Amino acid sequence: MSQSESLRIENGRLLDPLSGQDSRQSLLIRDDRIAAIGAEADAAPADRVLDAAGGLITPGFIDLYCNLREPGNGQKGSIASETRAAARGGYTTVCAAPDSSPVNDSSAIAHLIRDVAERDAPIRVLPLGAATKGLNGELLSDMVGLTQAGCVALSNGPAPLANARILRRCMAYAQTFGITLMLQPQNEMLAADGFAHDGLITAQLGLLGIPEVAETTAVMEMILLAEETGVRLHLSQLSAARSVDMVAQARQRGVPVTADVAMHHLVFTEQALAGFDSRYHVQPPLRSEEDRQGLIEGVRSGAISAIVSQHQPQDPAAKNAPLGDTEPGLSSIESVLSLGLMLVERGELELQSLIRALTSGPAQVLGRPAPSLASGELADLCWIDPDARWTATPETLRSVGKHAPLMDTPLPGRVNRVWVAGREAYSREPGFGAG
Repeated sequence: MSQSESLRIENGRLLDPLSGQDSRQSLLIRDDRIAAIGAEADAAPADRVLDAAGGLITPGFIDLYCNLREPGNGQKGSIASETRAAARGGYTTVCAAPDSSPVNDSSAIAHLIRDVAERDAPIRVLPLGAATKGLNGELLSDMVGLTQAGCVALSNGPAPLANARILRRCMAYAQTFGITLMLQPQNEMLAADGFAHDGLITAQLGLLGIPEVAETTAVMEMILLAEETGVRLHLSQLSAARSVDMVAQARQRGVPVTADVAMHHLVFTEQALAGFDSRYHVQPPLRSEEDRQGLIEGVRSGAISAIVSQHQPQDPAAKNAPLGDTEPGLSSIESVLSLGLMLVERGELELQSLIRALTSGPAQVLGRPAPSLASGELADLCWIDPDARWTATPETLRSVGKHAPLMDTPLPGRVNRVWVAGREAYSREPGFGAG
């Protein structure tokens, strides 16, 4: 669809968590906007008409944390390959993690990411700047320069800040300039060299464990410092039920804190490592069933604002090694929707809650207008066939990383098309796009 064409999507179920809309009616796209809905859309002329019977039309998904692997050597992926994978997964916007090579700790790197994305990405890419130089956790980066270069928030990626004094200084600086900090809470000394949850599986398999308290002590420290400084704090990729409780209590006190969870922490537990499957070596680690249930409840209640992919494509060598020697991360962005629909099918999560945590929730964390299926809004849309099944294989995955969760297993829900500002960014039609 060209930018000047108009398109009417008929017979789709429009699901919009922001307005609460859930109805079967037509939607008209003209230029980059939703021009009309319902009877008005039916009555308007359209250059093209799509029949979405049986389909679900939602706002486009937003990912708060996605590794695009560029800049880098290209062995693990690129902005082009990983944003194509994201579009296939239903995403219209992704936040690029700062732990690229080199690290995104300067305006030059931020501009490079934006320029390459403008050229190669079918979707919107928002850079996350590094909170400290080189992600070393000690010297603060040029936060103002990074935000002026287009970084929507600052993160230290998976790396901790060196100590509480530096963390407090970082928060105070960010608060002064109204910058959102996205931090992954983990006490480095308590985590030590562990790479799996310190529980039954580590005991059975003789693995090095990371106790839950390595996260919860860091969460409490960050919340208390955020309460003192007034910084907008976002806790990224929580893994423990007690962390959710602390976030909920802090929000009740008026602390400006939000949080997200990676989809795989809502679906899998430490049991996934029982067979030494290196795909499930992730950081933070998969934890207990009690933690999984607590995280799901956090999404349901809104204590957790967003679900992220934590997409981390790796080359085969990084995963084909003894478990303790492998690199962490799942190639997950193409599977997030399907894993979420598994939770819906099992009655563990409501469809509205799932779509909210993939759309309006992350937009609100970023302080950006939430995507919505309303007349006049930007046409960032996803057309889903919830009854279809697809299978993740090395051949079907668009990501360079071929270590997706649940490989060779039929998965529920398939994305048919994605539009970014009215432009078709993904389609299942043969011959569409590259890859």
